[in-house]
Amino acid sequence: MTLKSEDIMDFTGKWIEAENILMSLTPLFCPSCSVALSASSFEVFFPDAYLDFFSVFSVVTRLCKSEPVKSHCGLAVPSAHLSFMLLLSLTPRRLSQQSTDILSTVGYDSIIQHLNNGRKNCKEFEEFLKERASIEEKYGKDLLNLSRKKPCGQSEINTLKRALDVFKQQVDNVAQCHIQLAQTLREEARKMEEFREKQKLQRKKTETIMDAAHKQRNSQFKKAMDAKKNYEQKCRDKDEAEQAVHRSANMANQRQQEKLFVKLATSKTAVEDSDKAYMLHINMLEKVREDWQSEHIKACEVFEAQECERINFFRNALWLHVNQLSQQCVTNDEMYEQVRKSLETCSIEKDIQYFVNQRKTGQVPPAPIMYENFYSPQRNAAPPAKTAGPHPARRGPLPVPKRIPDDPDYSLVEDYSLLYQ
Repeated sequence: MTLKSEDIMDFTGKWIEAENILMSLTPLFCPSCSVALSASSFEVFFPDAYLDFFSVFSVVTRLCKSEPVKSHCGLAVPSAHLSFMLLLSLTPRRLSQQSTDILSTVGYDSIIQHLNNGRKNCKEFEEFLKERASIEEKYGKDLLNLSRKKPCGQSEINTLKRALDVFKQQVDNVAQCHIQLAQTLREEARKMEEFREKQKLQRKKTETIMDAAHKQRNSQFKKAMDAKKNYEQKCRDKDEAEQAVHRSANMANQRQQEKLFVKLATSKTAVEDSDKAYMLHINMLEKVREDWQSEHIKACEVFEAQECERINFFRNALWLHVNQLSQQCVTNDEMYEQVRKSLETCSIEKDIQYFVNQRKTGQVPPAPIMYENFYSPQRNAAPPAKTAGPHPARRGPLPVPKRIPDDPDYSLVEDYSLLYQ
């Protein structure tokens, strides 16, 4: 299967000149024979300069849906098996050229960095929940103190007094709800912390195995390279010994020639020994490389499962958080609704009549004060009778409260109900 430059352009809808699509071959290896898949069997082209613009995941997705690739040993390698290697090989292109060095850990490091970022994000949300809990708790306690300690219409009477009592009680309840919400948020923060620490411990086991695999691979690679240098040096020594023997073919000094032949024989033996050692270290390196690659695949699977679990947990935690905030608003409104209902029973006429009944001094007005002449013998006589007239008029109907500009209709007590209209 071959992805041409036109395929990459299809992912972006942008036309780029062919010379700008040049890239190096990404080597992928058969999991059976460990031989690199040939360019004729599998080639991936990706533009260096446009890594941030093109979608690597589009390439991987297309690769996963492609036909299996034939390897050196004839094994049909599923393309999906190779997609993670492609993703890791393309990841570091933003910083440097694609690395095919066996010692490179750029792809692994990028995964670890992403997991660390995810853990940091969980920590940040955990701190957010704790801060929000502190805010809710402080608000609830302040509201509670306000409700219980601050006087609010304590001298009111009758229906308005009952409405104010309901109001203060519901404010107290709202304060308690905010304090309860703070406890709930702290519990959610604790769950996030436990999840984060659990993933940290699980990941630590895999990282320890991978660190050991990297150290073993690096150590064996160094031994193999040292053996290679020793082998190459022995080969150069043998070549020099052969050249010395050829140059001394016409020499008369027989003893000197014997020394050269002995040196040549010794160098040949050294070459054979170093060649065996070199091949042994290369075979050991290949075995270590296979083990490392196997562990690398397992680690990728573990990390992928962890990331899926983390994203799902984070998403659900955020969803639950906003649901809790919404429920808090609903609960607050239900409590304030009780206040509104009590205000609907408030009656201006009843409150005024209640005050009159409680504070009235009688139904008969005081008698008139009569004039008394000091010298008149009849100063204590009853006053002359007056013509009977109408009784004093009782008070008229209650005045209508003046309408305050911009006063909403639902705040009027008389003849209006927000709930029952």
